[in-house]
Amino acid sequence: MLTQEKKQAVKAQIQFLAGPQNRVKEFKFAISVFIEFIKGFRALHFVGPCVTIFGSARFKDGHPYYEQTEALAARIAQLGFTIMTGGGPGIMEAANKGAKEAGGRSVGCNIVLPHEQQHNPYLDKWVNIKYFFVRKTLLLKYSYAFVVMPGGFGTLDEFFEALTLIQTKMMSEFPIVIFDKAFHKQLMAHIELLQIEQTISPTDKNLFLVTDSIDEAVAYIQKNSIVKFNLQPEKPSHPFAWLFEKS
Repeated sequence: MLTQEKKQAVKAQIQFLAGPQNRVKEFKFAISVFIEFIKGFRALHFVGPCVTIFGSARFKDGHPYYEQTEALAARIAQLGFTIMTGGGPGIMEAANKGAKEAGGRSVGCNIVLPHEQQHNPYLDKWVNIKYFFVRKTLLLKYSYAFVVMPGGFGTLDEFFEALTLIQTKMMSEFPIVIFDKAFHKQLMAHIELLQIEQTISPTDKNLFLVTDSIDEAVAYIQKNSIVKFNLQPEKPSHPFAWLFEKS
């Protein structure tokens, strides 16, 4: 069940997106957003370089997409990355499970929904965020690569957000892997149409890799993230006790 505080948070976002509110309500909402960002920064500051894996919450353990995600996440974690997800079930759980069982680090950025999404049991650390746009920013902020597994509207939203930021040079050209050619066939056909109609540049298709191969995906991330950006093992940073920080 949602707590009264979380119900109020959901209601506040609905009201905010319903057009202009009185100035006091707008100011209170802005303060709430600021607090959510600070909460996210505090929780995720020490997680290390991440790879974020996007995908549907609806695929259960035993589904081929779940098993592929688990295997891929394990391989990426073995490169030294922390695996970050939206923290929920399905593909997110598979990614966190793969990282955890491979001895890697696993974190989640969970969203508060009207029908509450519980964080999955394979997380070393997680943070609950009230607003989708804050959560999406945090998923992008700490990552040096992105993997798009089969998913729905939310997964496509996250994919195109990352792709748009990279295309417009608002974010470094981190690698994006789209996994499963058959599932994403129509999406790739539509991107081809965008190129034909010249609404994207011919080179924009070079911003991502579409593959069915875990080996190819891992090699692509290693080449275009670790090698390209000369990522080195980070020296352990120490939390400030006076800020009540935790590593």
